[in-house]
Amino acid sequence: MNFTGKTAIVTGGSRGIGRAVCLELAKGGANVVLCYAGNDAAAQKTAEAAEAAGGKALALRCDVTNGAQVQSLIDTALERFGRIDILVNNAGITRDNLLMRMPEADFEAVIDANLKGAFLCMKAVCRPMMKQRYGRIVNLSSVVGLRGNAGQVNYAASKAGVIGMTKSLAKELASRGVTVNAVAPGFIETDMTAAMTEGAKTAAKGSIPMGRLGAPEDVAGAVAFLASEEAAYITGQVLAVDGGMAM
Repeated sequence: MNFTGKTAIVTGGSRGIGRAVCLELAKGGANVVLCYAGNDAAAQKTAEAAEAAGGKALALRCDVTNGAQVQSLIDTALERFGRIDILVNNAGITRDNLLMRMPEADFEAVIDANLKGAFLCMKAVCRPMMKQRYGRIVNLSSVVGLRGNAGQVNYAASKAGVIGMTKSLAKELASRGVTVNAVAPGFIETDMTAAMTEGAKTAAKGSIPMGRLGAPEDVAGAVAFLASEEAAYITGQVLAVDGGMAM
């Protein structure tokens, strides 16, 4: 897939799925603006890897729950590269617990990072994408947003909300040449799943028809497709990348 001349913003881009997405887009020649929360070293390594892969890269620290910081991110990307063609909303957190034990602050933190953050980023790129009559927005949801999961009421709510926003915004922007889709990963080998016990991982694999956890690159390929010219007639869809777990 060719992304030459295209500029992509990837939130949560310093590691895991976000890093894999940055590298996949960079391989196609994209200018990649990776947004990260606080790990300067990881962000710089990803930016260097993206440039080595064939694209131009810019790492910017940004709290996606802060509207002013998000707008600054968009303004800086426009100033540096002149346009924004792709937005990948990948930034997210977990604060798992059973509902009866879940502090209100943990519910609010997850909703803010995973749902409000995507809302703010989409709102900030809408105007430039509509003006150029071209854009690709890809939101990272989750298999948990489709099926639910015990101990993840907050996370499931945020990821189900992402799907609702995706479908709604797809209807708002379709006539302007902007597509909005979601990818719903299953169990992917990232820092989040690294914290799982071996017993939990074994149980997870048992629920996946393909019999293995996914790799960040599995998700990145799906994101890149939805961000490409080849997906020009696809909008408002949710693509599960889960080894068959949610079927």
